[in-house]
Formats: sequence, structure tokens, C-alpha cells
Amino acid sequence: MRALTAEPPRRRMSRALGVAQAVAGAVVAVRLARGRRRMAALSPVTKVAGTISVVVPARDEEGRIGPCLRAALADPAVSEVIVVDDGSRDGTARVAAELGAKVITGAPLPDGWVGKQWALRQGVSAATGEVVVTLDADARPAPGLFGAMAAALERYDLVSAGPRFVCDGVLEQALHASMLATLVYRFGPVGPATPPPPHRAVANGQCLAFRRGQLAAVDAFALVRDRMTDDVALARCLARRGWSVGFLDAGALLEVDMHDSVGELWREWGRSLPLRDVTGPGWQAADLAVLWLTCALPALRVIAGRPTGLDAGLLAMRLLLAYALRGSYRDPGAGLLLSPLLDPAAAARLTQATLSPVRTWRGRTYPKLTGGARRVRPERSAAR
Repeated sequence: MRALTAEPPRRRMSRALGVAQAVAGAVVAVRLARGRRRMAALSPVTKVAGTISVVVPARDEEGRIGPCLRAALADPAVSEVIVVDDGSRDGTARVAAELGAKVITGAPLPDGWVGKQWALRQGVSAATGEVVVTLDADARPAPGLFGAMAAALERYDLVSAGPRFVCDGVLEQALHASMLATLVYRFGPVGPATPPPPHRAVANGQCLAFRRGQLAAVDAFALVRDRMTDDVALARCLARRGWSVGFLDAGALLEVDMHDSVGELWREWGRSLPLRDVTGPGWQAADLAVLWLTCALPALRVIAGRPTGLDAGLLAMRLLLAYALRGSYRDPGAGLLLSPLLDPAAAARLTQATLSPVRTWRGRTYPKLTGGARRVRPERSAAR
């Protein structure tokens, strides 16, 4: 009888990697399948019953705040537009005042606060509207956005909007789409019909809406004052309190031109996408493993000319996502189809930012968090 020989270690490792890749692929497929039951995209609403205040936190935004303010000031649903000048070293405050916005000079940044949360807290305190919509200076709202955000608060306590992105050139769009895919692979598409658990909630801080009194009652920005990933931290903190948090598609009503170059995109969005300061180590490891196994590894093997059948299937799934993402861009083009080839670079950037988190933003450097991604444990309170 012929003696049985042990399976070579390399083959065992290859088999184990294949099993892990298949499991990760199944997880991603389940997440992507949620897109079939998404909430309807926001549509314009021009008539609202209450008052709406728009708050724009701004630091050194002279060159791009103009279109944002012109659109907000022209919307008949908006009662007031407040710009909080967060220590700008350029003409941000002058431009905002000349356009007709109410400009607040931000108070000195206290210890333990990140600048954006401090600016938003001051802006919300100064607002008089029943509903507050916050916008980043690079946002370009269309008529009806603010009314639509206010209307969404009939269903939710906190709403954020998924925009349509503006990219300059094929390479920028390819890298942006690759990084955007990392979010979809981890959390699923925008507008899930079933809310995720609080520890997996996500939001887009470029455009948020809430009832002013409700948010002020819990001093919400103080709860996440030291987080670099302020939007997701806010969504998760409030979801744990029992708030209903919605992340809705507003691509037809909101455009965002986030970065001026490929280099800035690599540095800044790559810095924040890992969600390092709001995600526990276990989920960080799991998310990175999913990205490497389902995005980066198939692309690397294709580039090397040695793809497996599973790689081909995963690449086909990734290309289907690239096609689905065309609605997330003002001018979808070849960059979307090329984006899977940059998935290894995106995975490497997220891994780097996870292992070496950056606490620098807009000329300020913040101290490291003593508890890492410690969970904020708020007191229980009624959402409404």
C-alpha cells in the first residue's frame, strides 16, 4: 500500500488563501446586494414649513467658498447662511461677507477640540432656524437640496447626503473611484433600506441636516470633539443614543469638488478613509483583509498575468461596481473602468493610514488619542 504523503506547505497556504478570499468575496457580495433595496434618492423640495439655517465652517477657503454660498443664499427655503471663519489666513471672511453671508469669527480653539467640530458648534449656537444644514465650503448645492434635507428629517433625526463628485482628469477619477469603492465594499451602498448597527453607521460630513434644538440639547459636537473622522463619529455616537440616522443619495442635488490634484486626493482622502479613530482594532483588521483579498489581490494577479478563476469573478464584481458608481460622478469616464487597477494602491494607502494615523489637518496638528478608537458611551436619551 502506497504511503500517503503530506500536502506541501505552499499548496496548503494557497488553499487557505483561496478559502479566505472566497469568504471575503461572499461578504462583499452580500453587502453589494443591499443596493437592490436602497432608499429613493432625494428629489428637490422648494417649499418648507419651517425655517432653515445653513452653517458653513471655513478655514482658508477663499478660492472655493463662493459657489457654495451663492447657491445657498439664492435658495428661497433658506432663512440664513452663517459662515464660521475658523482662523483663516486668507480672505475667506471677506468673500463670505461680500456675498451676503453672516460671518462669525471663530473663538480660539480649546484644548481637546478639532477645528471643524468647534466651528460647527459655534455656528449651530448662532443659528436661528428650526433645521440646520451644514455644508463644507467645497459643496455645490442645487435648488431644492435644503428643502429635501429638511423633509428627510420627518423620517430621520440626523441625515447626511451622498453627493456627486467632480474630478479633474482620468487619473484623479480612477484613484477617487478606487478609494470610494473601499467604502462601498466595507459598508455597502448609500441609502440602505435597513439601518446598520450603530458601530457600522456611516455619514458624509460634507452635508448634514438635523433639528437645531434636538442637537443642541445633547451638545452633540462636544461628544465627538477630538475625532478626526467627525462625521462618522457623530453618526455612530447619536445612533447609540437611539437616534435614527440616514445616509441618502443626493447626487442630483449636490456636487463636491473635494481635491485640487491627485496628490492632494492621495494625502487627504487616504488619511480619513480608514476611519481609524472611530473603529475598533478587530473591525479595522477585518475591513483591511476584505479589501486586500477582494480588490487588491485580484488586480495584482491580473497585472502579473496569473489570475485564478476566483480572481476573475471578483474582478467582474468590481467592474460591475465601477459601472454602478457612474452616477456618483458629474462626468463619468474612463477613470471608472481603470479604477480596479489602482485598488492595490488604495488598499496600501488605507493600510498605511491605519497603522500610522495622521492627526494633522489644515495647518493644525492635534495630539494623539489616548484611547485610540475608544467608544463614546453617551447617556441614554429619547431621540425625539
